[in-house]
Amino acid sequence: MTIQRRQPYLPPKPPELSEPPEPPEVPEGGPDEAAPLIRNQDFQTLWTSRFFAGLGKESGEVAYPLLMLLLAGSAAQAGFVGAAQVATAMITAVLGGSLADRTDRRTLLLICDLGRLVLLVAFAGMLFGGHATVPLVICVAVASSALMGISNPVAMAAIKQLVPSSQMASAAAQNQIRFFTTTALGAPVAGFFFSLGRAFPFLAEAVCYLVSTALILRIRRPMQAHRESEPERLSLRGAVSGFVLLARHPILRPMMLWIVGFNIAFTQTGAFLALIATADDRGASNFMIGLTVSLAGAGGLAGALVAGAVIRLVRPTAIFLFTAWSAPVCALALLAAPGVLSLGLIVGCVFAAVPCVNAVFYGYVATSVPDRLQGRALGAVTFMSLLSQPIGILSIGLLFDLAGPTMVFLMMAAVSALAALFTLGPTMRALPRPEEIAVP
Repeated sequence: MTIQRRQPYLPPKPPELSEPPEPPEVPEGGPDEAAPLIRNQDFQTLWTSRFFAGLGKESGEVAYPLLMLLLAGSAAQAGFVGAAQVATAMITAVLGGSLADRTDRRTLLLICDLGRLVLLVAFAGMLFGGHATVPLVICVAVASSALMGISNPVAMAAIKQLVPSSQMASAAAQNQIRFFTTTALGAPVAGFFFSLGRAFPFLAEAVCYLVSTALILRIRRPMQAHRESEPERLSLRGAVSGFVLLARHPILRPMMLWIVGFNIAFTQTGAFLALIATADDRGASNFMIGLTVSLAGAGGLAGALVAGAVIRLVRPTAIFLFTAWSAPVCALALLAAPGVLSLGLIVGCVFAAVPCVNAVFYGYVATSVPDRLQGRALGAVTFMSLLSQPIGILSIGLLFDLAGPTMVFLMMAAVSALAALFTLGPTMRALPRPEEIAVP
């Protein structure tokens, strides 16, 4: 993702006014079209590597709180670990984005995966020896999240060099399948290994990073563009340049503002908290509560599976407008939903549209931002996306305790409706496809 001073990056004008992008490398297809994405071995290898790394990360996010409950018996301390992980990933994503634009991306990914591998093997050994303490658990969780925060924008920035512009949105859609699949599998994997012993989830996580490391070594093509000049040195000004780029980009700016508002209202953890608290308030059984949450989560996975087809058939403007304005409508529908299962179905409908939006958004980042700025742009995106999530979770929890589910759902409707106003500008009502604004 000495320096020569450059003018601030300005996004390209519409395709007819911008310089034509360099033709993508076509290793197996004809001169007029690239080979199908499924035959792009380097991208599929990177995708599989990040699948295993993501599975390890998701299972760890469940295993650490379980271990804290076992060691300290405190839900508050378990929650502190989760909050510390999110905050660490948010901050280190900015650092990872800066490093992605200045150093070798393959080397960075290998360092991060091997670092987590060594860390978790050592931690599992201490658990086997009975030497684990609460401060140690917090330190390991934070260190692992730091390495994950650094590696995420690095891996996303590398996609620009492995996939032609015409397939960038499809590649982003496939990444959504990976994200929602690892999210769905992380909890049961952690629970299964935890039943075998407290050290086993962390050994399984270490194996995931070992597989991820081996796969990265199999990628043949370079993961960044060749640069004639020396890379910039790390600096505060360079780190914040990703935020400046988002603020000046005519397409990414309104999208990012909407995403921040949407995440406050419908962040996954916050929405699940609202469902669980509401179902419990209505006297639902633990089984019914779990089924309600599962229905909501299944919506995201279902949306991820069809995202590739949707972004090929539907214009980006329609995707964003539908998602933005269906969210407040669904939030109001929660007020009149009968029973508790219908709550999960309604939230699942909102989550089903999210992978399509994510795919288009990351497609724009990949195609419209030069390779030398990819990491910093993605680091800023990650920071802004994660920043709004704790605000949403805390707001939903506090409002539920003070006023109950009705006020929570009204707040979700109001915030998501206000955020949707950013989609009404002229830019958002006439969005080009990501490949139409590609830069080399």
